Amino acid sequence: RTLRYVPKNSQDKIIPDEDVFATLLKVFGALFVNDLSNQAQVLALCPEIRHKYEDAPAPELARPRVRARSRRCRPACSPQEVLFGTLGFSVARDRSSLPSAGTGVFVSRGFVPKGTVVSMYPGTVYRKYEPIFFQSLGNPFIFRCIDGVLIDGNDKGLSRAVYRSCSLRDRLGPFGTSDASWLTAAPQNPLAVGQYVNNCSREKAANVCYQEFDVPGSFPVELKQYLPNIVYSHDVPSPLRCVVLVTLRDIKEGEELFSNYFTVVH
Repeated sequence: RTLRYVPKNSQDKIIPDEDVFATLLKVFGALFVNDLSNQAQVLALCPEIRHKYEDAPAPELARPRVRARSRRCRPACSPQEVLFGTLGFSVARDRSSLPSAGTGVFVSRGFVPKGTVVSMYPGTVYRKYEPIFFQSLGNPFIFRCIDGVLIDGNDKGLSRAVYRSCSLRDRLGPFGTSDASWLTAAPQNPLAVGQYVNNCSREKAANVCYQEFDVPGSFPVELKQYLPNIVYSHDVPSPLRCVVLVTLRDIKEGEELFSNYFTVVH
């Protein structure tokens, strides 16, 4: 087993929360603009939000840069294309390069600089006192935050049913407050693949690190539909906990992402 030592909770930050916030706004904003044709009902009911985006360029803003000899992009780009056009890279699930490790996550296109948010850990967020026993049975996708908050990133069985139920429960008028498409083979948020990042080994050093991020109240309501996390219950108002994976070094196209599963906080 590998271990990552953190002296204090406050030092468990690779990049400032402001940088995480800015990256999510940039990617989610591009996804929203790319999907404007399907946001008509939302924009019609909320003129103040419509005014924010009515002068935004057509989906070309989110399209990747292509060579002149390449075929033209479709009217709406795929989420992977939006991610590449926005941050200069895309990530995808594929068979891991580690023997018997199953699925892994790779940089499928482009280049990722050090200190970049490269993916998110999706799932239902549980506080320490909330019931998760049955969901945890045989479940290797439960992430434990430093303060004891748990995120269940399993996309199958009871975990899948709980997330879908909570996601349908929480809406703000015409707006969804979470994204359930990470439960499918084609996630609407292309960053929501972090639960499949494998643990590092002696041969494969960690090139990404987990970083906890509480979504601030100022997060735009129309972009919450791309957040791949949902709280299990609303008995205590608190910010939504998310976990992002941040690169520890530059990562080239074709490389697999490896994290460190075990963190010790003194």
